[in-house]
Amino acid sequence: MQPEAKRFTTVVGEKEISYETGKLAGQAGGAVTIHLNDSIVFAAATMSHKTNEAQDFFPLTVEYEERMYAGGRIPGSFFRREGRPTEEAILTARLTDRPLRPLFNKDIRNEVQVIMFSMSADGENPLDILAVNAASGALMISDIPWAGPVGAVRIGRIDGKFIVNPTFEQIAASELDLRIAGTRDAILMVECGAQEIPENVMVQALEFGHQSLQPIIDLQLRMAAEVGKPKREVPLFSLDPTVKETVYARVAARLNEILDAPHTKTEMNEAVEALKVETVAEMSAEDPTKAESIAAGFEEALKTVVRSRIINDGKRPDGRKLTEIRPIWCEVGTSPRAHGSGLFTRGETQVLTLATLGTPKEAQELDSLTPGDTKRYIHHYNFPPYSTGETKMLRGSSRREIGHGALAERALVPVIPDEKDFPYTLRLVSEVLSSNGSSSMASVCGSTLALMDTGVPIKAPVTGVAMGLVKEEEKYAILTDIQGAEDHLGDMDFKVAGTAKGITALQMDIKIKGLTSQIMSEALEQARVARAEIMQKILAVIPAPHADLKPHAPRIVIIKVPVDKIGAIIGPGGKNIRALQEETNTKIDIDDDGSVYIAAVDGVGFEIARERISAITETPEIGKIYTGKVVRVADFGAFVEILPGTDGLVHISQLDTGRVEKVEDVVQMGDEITVMVIDIDPTGKIRLSRQAILEGWTAEEAREADQKGRPGGGGRSGGRPGGGDRDRRGGNDRRGGNDRRGSGGGPRGH
Repeated sequence: MQPEAKRFTTVVGEKEISYETGKLAGQAGGAVTIHLNDSIVFAAATMSHKTNEAQDFFPLTVEYEERMYAGGRIPGSFFRREGRPTEEAILTARLTDRPLRPLFNKDIRNEVQVIMFSMSADGENPLDILAVNAASGALMISDIPWAGPVGAVRIGRIDGKFIVNPTFEQIAASELDLRIAGTRDAILMVECGAQEIPENVMVQALEFGHQSLQPIIDLQLRMAAEVGKPKREVPLFSLDPTVKETVYARVAARLNEILDAPHTKTEMNEAVEALKVETVAEMSAEDPTKAESIAAGFEEALKTVVRSRIINDGKRPDGRKLTEIRPIWCEVGTSPRAHGSGLFTRGETQVLTLATLGTPKEAQELDSLTPGDTKRYIHHYNFPPYSTGETKMLRGSSRREIGHGALAERALVPVIPDEKDFPYTLRLVSEVLSSNGSSSMASVCGSTLALMDTGVPIKAPVTGVAMGLVKEEEKYAILTDIQGAEDHLGDMDFKVAGTAKGITALQMDIKIKGLTSQIMSEALEQARVARAEIMQKILAVIPAPHADLKPHAPRIVIIKVPVDKIGAIIGPGGKNIRALQEETNTKIDIDDDGSVYIAAVDGVGFEIARERISAITETPEIGKIYTGKVVRVADFGAFVEILPGTDGLVHISQLDTGRVEKVEDVVQMGDEITVMVIDIDPTGKIRLSRQAILEGWTAEEAREADQKGRPGGGGRSGGRPGGGDRDRRGGNDRRGGNDRRGSGGGPRGH
């Protein structure tokens, strides 16, 4: 018997959103589908029955799988099936994980897995926000202990008006793309791209977004009350408070001594680790089974000491003030052969960004459910193990690296010039050479340096800074430019990037159960001041983009050709365009609208390619002068190729200023001569004149003389038009104009 699905519906903004449950995935802990028009996302949440007591962390996995059938498409891979997750799927999984994780009890040791996939994509509504809400809904009705629900919305802004859950079309027109998730009382996660939005407008957007997600929270609570399972009782593995207090009493003073002494990250880590080893050895000497709990107690003591120093004394681990930025130095031109490079160092965090320019056809091809099939600005972020003094297996880009690269890309997209003004594909790669916090924002700064070093006319330089938070009850401290220890032991990693005019990107991760808009407002203002200070450091090194590209960077020019001439440029099977690229050492791309992009490092080859393409696509005009090659000689005249594939006839009477007995007396096959187009008949045959060039005639004068030199035309062939004193041939001359096969001209093959 088919189970009956239960449906729960609400209105968010102006759109109806529905949950459906009870029909699918009955063995999962909890399963739902969420519907917005024809877009549907499925989510299942399940917790293992086995408790892994050997683990010292809460094992949560959140995965999103993009299924191409949801949009009626077959994957573009060789195997025609979904392979490793796309970048978009990874970013959606990260977006979902971040608001869910803070609401779990960290003492759980049973594995929890949340899996989502796209069931239907209408091409109008994004799926990522639906995925967050679907995951929360599945957890709410499951037997998994969790302190939700979470609601999520997307906020746009068009013509000064906020829009809830905009369509793809509206997002493209919006100056703001804000994704926000939160509980009833506080904001948990922020992911945002913006067109230089002022801080006060961003705060308004955050408050509007938090208010807009409340109906989703109400709906999930109602759904859980009606169909939710009882929450399972699972063992919790918390540290014995007595051990915690004993260890703290033993090591607090020595930890303060370590933190008070001048130190680098490595020196502090080594000193802390040595104290930990000593403490564990001494306190577990009589009972080795206590070693693990004592080690955990030491980590808690370190966290308590660091947080107390920050929130009570305003002392950070490296001795800085709460709003102080670490020392900064930077340079450009680090790589002589990259098209541009920028090195940005802030404290012990160092990022080298290198830029490469390519043609429009080198844009990244996208194969996803999101509209748009290419991306011309690409940012990649690499975080090798040596950057933190470690050794690890290299297994390709991690989810974190993909997320940080996407954040830096989002921060810089608003200042990248339009393709019509700067017709290049741009790829930036940020290599993290050393890391002690805030490497993603360092990659934003390094990328600004690299773009300006390349000569990209960016609309404004962009800087970024990571803000932190330590919060105990109602007391809190906001930290500027956090380092690794503050990120690890603190409550927030709030990344802000933007220009002097406003914000271009935000990303917030928190470990507590939400932030108020007041704290976020203060953090944004503190970040604005810090970004301005960082901007001064960058502009002191390179105040504006270089006026010219590097000598070895490609120059691209766009020429427009008639659409019906594209085939002539490409040639059969691409023969013509391949040969042209090889001969001129250029790269040539052609759009369907007739835009031809020519890229070359060699200026000579560049000019030759442009001239050749212009010649291929040019239409002969009466009165225009060409230098062409003699491609055929006949008794009555010579055929001259004036444009690729197009020739015309120079009648013997128009070859020279005087009488010509034989065509070969003036020209031979393969000779180059300069001629004027004097006539084009309705069939496209072209009449040329060399005499017009020699005599300085106009096309009309040359045409009159040519007509007199043809059969019945009066017989003159020299002097100014109108005279008859230099008659060369009679009207019945066998070399007359049109009495022989092939005596015309025009495009070959016509």
